[in-house]
Amino acid sequence: LVNKVVSHLVQAIRGKDSCFSSIERQSAGSYYEHVKISQPNEFDIMLVMPVTRIQLDESDDTGAYYYVSFKRSPKEKGWLKFLEEDGKLSAFKMLQALREIIKQEVKNIKDMEVTVARKKAGSPAITLQIKNPPSEISVDIILTLEAQQSWPPSTQTGLKIEQWLGTKKRRDFRFRSIYLVAKQNKREKVLRGNTWRLSFSHIEKEMINNHGNSKTCCESDGPKCCRKGCLKLLKFLLEQLKMKHPKELEKFCSYHVKTAFLHSCVMWPNDTDWHLGKLDHAFQQCLGFFVDCLQKSQLTHFFIPQYNLLSLEDKARHHFLSRKISQELNNGFPVFHE
Repeated sequence: LVNKVVSHLVQAIRGKDSCFSSIERQSAGSYYEHVKISQPNEFDIMLVMPVTRIQLDESDDTGAYYYVSFKRSPKEKGWLKFLEEDGKLSAFKMLQALREIIKQEVKNIKDMEVTVARKKAGSPAITLQIKNPPSEISVDIILTLEAQQSWPPSTQTGLKIEQWLGTKKRRDFRFRSIYLVAKQNKREKVLRGNTWRLSFSHIEKEMINNHGNSKTCCESDGPKCCRKGCLKLLKFLLEQLKMKHPKELEKFCSYHVKTAFLHSCVMWPNDTDWHLGKLDHAFQQCLGFFVDCLQKSQLTHFFIPQYNLLSLEDKARHHFLSRKISQELNNGFPVFHE
């Protein structure tokens, strides 16, 4: 169902606006990393637009949010309508245009009921709802720019995977394109909606799918490890706790545990640390690390070391979650049995 809807939309979007003519779909998120838990009812689809010769200017001190402008006036004049007076590329204007095309186009999808959800403030996604009785599927469409140029300086010392996946792998990753998603930076003095955030979901997906320190880890005839099982459990635990305490934990998302998990893979780089039979031990080790981060209110972005994903004004929430996790740990995870 999802593929059908997305293919239909991609065709339509390419035809409707010359700027969007080279848009490609890329799948991101847990379903495609094979770490989805419970029903496959949520999908993330990136709509990737290649851009050339762009200039990135940091919009704050996180090293994650940027203003994007073209070094030379783009050949495709259609881009001009998305530029601000100061020449910055407006994520807001582009999202709005894309949203309009999609809203019109879902009406032409005949054999199922597809609607566009109301806009969520600050969210980079355009969310589609596909009625699939008795349930509903939601698809987040994320507008993404792809630039083939070197990664910004803020990433220089991130991605510390030398011991885990190797120096060569790190070099290969850093030669990949930069992805930027249309994401509002809440720290901006004036919220104009023209910031973009670096995204590494394409690299995360590859690290999670080819996760072994040895090349044969989890291959058909190779030794099996519990890394993915561990990530699934971490995500499931957070999801269950969020359902119980929606208000207190609303600021937490699966990206927090995914980041803690990637740091754990670096701290315990060998496949023997993740032996399939050691799942409970590995899971508790990852959780211990995550609780430690929550207590210090410090969880470093995996690719951008200067960027702390836990903002200091939310200390009380971090402590709340660390208490809840510790209770689960000490009582044999009652939340898993509810």
